[in-house]
Amino acid sequence: MTTASLALPTLVGLIALALAFDFLNGLHDAANSIATVVSTRVLRPLTAVFWAAFFNFIALGVFGLHVAQTLGTGIIDPGAVDAGVIFGALVGAIVWNITSWLLAFPTSSSHALIGGLLGAGVAHAGLSAVVWSGVIKTAFGIVLAPLCGFAIAVALVIAVSWLSVRSLPFAVDRRFRHLQLLSAALYSLGHGGNDAQKTMGVIAILLYSSGHLSGGFNVPLWVILSCQAAMALGTLCGGWRIVRTMGSRITHLTPMQGWCAETGGAVTLFAATWLGVPVSTTHTITGGIIGVGSVRRLSAVRWGVAGDIVIAWLVTIPAAAFVGALFYLITRLLG
Repeated sequence: MTTASLALPTLVGLIALALAFDFLNGLHDAANSIATVVSTRVLRPLTAVFWAAFFNFIALGVFGLHVAQTLGTGIIDPGAVDAGVIFGALVGAIVWNITSWLLAFPTSSSHALIGGLLGAGVAHAGLSAVVWSGVIKTAFGIVLAPLCGFAIAVALVIAVSWLSVRSLPFAVDRRFRHLQLLSAALYSLGHGGNDAQKTMGVIAILLYSSGHLSGGFNVPLWVILSCQAAMALGTLCGGWRIVRTMGSRITHLTPMQGWCAETGGAVTLFAATWLGVPVSTTHTITGGIIGVGSVRRLSAVRWGVAGDIVIAWLVTIPAAAFVGALFYLITRLLG
């Protein structure tokens, strides 16, 4: 079935599948927003997910749609997209998300979606369908996001430690318990701004390629609202298995260190979102957490856990691409 001949029930079903992925993205990545604030006991888990979900949703009023543009037109040529490609991409991403969630691995939902899109797109139209400039930009994001989160968090820990050298530990702890509410809010804004736009881009390219958008590629308001709401709802449902990995298994955090990790991650996400780079919120906050732990002492970081997470990152795109290509081929056989 070509996208141009796409029946309305199929179109609605694919949009619903995309929103289901967006919900799972929020569920899977809730730990990114709340792990540090929960592990430092600044907020109770239930309060933390409400806090994160609220700021996930209002991100629609803060950022432009540069990331949605990249996902919609900068990974696979829109002319090479049909219903089977979208279906394969979404199923590839969802299968990998569920697998990594069951394994309690904080992998990237973003890169799972990109992998699924690449796998299904190449299975449909070959390597000529790949928009290499967008893929290269995304690849740089894979590397730079955790490095930036790491570097900014380290710089903040050093600066704060120097400025607080004459303060009592109790006073520093109390001060950063309040500040961590702000850093968690900013990180959740960045999470909602970067991650929800990826699903917006997928839905928009589906609408565009099936002739349901007028005036060129754009993201309708109803798509923006539904994607932000789906992600916020997923965050609200939590991601408790991954919270433990992110919040305590990598390193023990104090409120000051939690603030530094979240602020470093938030700065990175804000910059990436404004530049239209679809980075991983998981990569970013993990880099920040490792950074603050390594400043205390290298042995404070459980490098074995961090290494397992890096391995999971490396296999995300190819694994999701394989599943995406497989389900695209299944649609061809059944079609």
